[in-house]
Amino acid sequence: MRSPLAALQPLGRALMLPIAVLPVAGLLLRLGQADLLNIPFIASAGDAIFSNLGLLFAIGVAVGFARDNNGAAGLAGVTCFLVAVAGAKSLVHVPPSALKDMAANAQELAASAFRDAALAKLSVPMGILSGVIAGDFYNRFGDLKLPEYLAFFGGRRFVPIVSGVAGLGLALVFGLGWSALSSGMDGLSFAIVRAGPFGLFAYGLLNRLLIVTGLHHILNNVVWFLLGDYHGVTGDLHRFFAGDPTAGAFMAGYFPVMMFGLPAACLAMYHAARPERRAAVGGMLLSVAATAFLTGVTEPIEFSFMFLAPALYGLHAVLTGLSMVLMDALGVKLGFGFSAGLFDYVLNFNKATRPWLLIPVGLVYGGLYYGLFRVVIARFDLKTPGREAAEDEVASEAAPKGSRGEGFVIALGGASNLIDVAACTTRLRLVIADRSLVDERALKALGSRGMIWPAPGALQVVLGPIADQVAGEMRGVLRRAPSAPRSGLAPPPVVRRPRAGAPPGVDTDRLLAALGGPSNIRNLTVASSRLCLTLNDLDAVDDGDLKASGVRAVARASATGLHLIIGPGAQAMADALAARIAAVPA
Repeated sequence: MRSPLAALQPLGRALMLPIAVLPVAGLLLRLGQADLLNIPFIASAGDAIFSNLGLLFAIGVAVGFARDNNGAAGLAGVTCFLVAVAGAKSLVHVPPSALKDMAANAQELAASAFRDAALAKLSVPMGILSGVIAGDFYNRFGDLKLPEYLAFFGGRRFVPIVSGVAGLGLALVFGLGWSALSSGMDGLSFAIVRAGPFGLFAYGLLNRLLIVTGLHHILNNVVWFLLGDYHGVTGDLHRFFAGDPTAGAFMAGYFPVMMFGLPAACLAMYHAARPERRAAVGGMLLSVAATAFLTGVTEPIEFSFMFLAPALYGLHAVLTGLSMVLMDALGVKLGFGFSAGLFDYVLNFNKATRPWLLIPVGLVYGGLYYGLFRVVIARFDLKTPGREAAEDEVASEAAPKGSRGEGFVIALGGASNLIDVAACTTRLRLVIADRSLVDERALKALGSRGMIWPAPGALQVVLGPIADQVAGEMRGVLRRAPSAPRSGLAPPPVVRRPRAGAPPGVDTDRLLAALGGPSNIRNLTVASSRLCLTLNDLDAVDDGDLKASGVRAVARASATGLHLIIGPGAQAMADALAARIAAVPA
């Protein structure tokens, strides 16, 4: 069975796709304002994105959740969302007081406006749920085979259909329960606001601590898109751009840390490095410090010391929480469309409250980070960059030959070891067949800032803003690997065996039982050295029995997808399984 952490990983990744649209929305909205270019149609274009966040989340989460990021999942997400919204509106009860003293011809318009406003604050939750449903349905039904007379509606075409039906369920929940749901959101907002400094501190602390799992995106979505209400607009980020003077408290505290604190920490780590190693680490530290200062992307810095010196990372998390409290106490309200870097600070300066205070606070925070990092590193002899043990300083070999994408594929164990390749803002998010084949030092030589194994078979490689480009290059390499194999990329040769039986060392009967029995197997294909199965119930699988039956490694590729690493006898194993399944009476 998958752990709760593993189940949340796809959601954390999927949420980043629609959020990636926000920088252009914030840019257009601000540039079009009267205090900048004063071009109303540009401002309206940016506002259109913020006004349709629910739809964007429905598309983005669905595509991000789908096992191969297929656009059919996005279409299904839109279908589910539109059905849910339209259905819910027709079910919303309009109280008589909202139509009191209105002419008959105005009551219909007023009722429609009331329904629109009632569901506007629930738009993002509806979009996220629609995306999750559509993405999950794509993984479950994307390969569905229907009888020949209905074959046109099978496979991917079936996904928007069943997602639309699910949208009716959402319509019932949100239409009949909108009042309770709205009150629940208000209660959550009031609870967070009433928590005052403690709530801000807890948010900043947890946000940094959750980075290691990638689940901080879920926490951010609650605060940025659900918290509070300003003329029907919810979320600290959304309300800030809508002109709410009270918004920005959950973003302002990041600016001193990202623009001043972490770059100063890089300087401290540079000065703490051994003299002979400073030249080697200086370029890297300068690059990640500039990235943090200008754009607010800090993960490359954080992962440079997160595992080498976890005590420092704990200190950094506490300082982030304190920054949230300090900026709020000073009445500073800052916001961003992407992250807390110089670009967003300058762009949103005129929209912020007391933004000039960032400079003195930031300088103090920079000095605090530098001093604390220098003292703690020296006092506890922490192995920050440039202070590692001698055997850790050099990769096991130079970065693999070939293009960047080829190098990463080779370092990750070759094409046959990569089950799924995706990326978020700063990380490769991978599904790996065999963990032992991953060369961590080669990845470091290629630019990796850190590695995380959030669940068995799931690997995240922190690269910084280039992560999505690298993922695209890797997918290009994987597409051409079977037809044009290169050194280190070609999958292991498949040794064809007689179709009658399984390869030596594999117990077919035990394997079939460990998969939940013949009735649990919907589809079975072979990819090089692995069996790729689509199952009815992934929870029925017994990993221990699979390995005891002779399977080398097990990887869960999706909600219904399972990959078994067999080795060169994979085709023979598939033939043996297919024969056993065919022999079972219908």
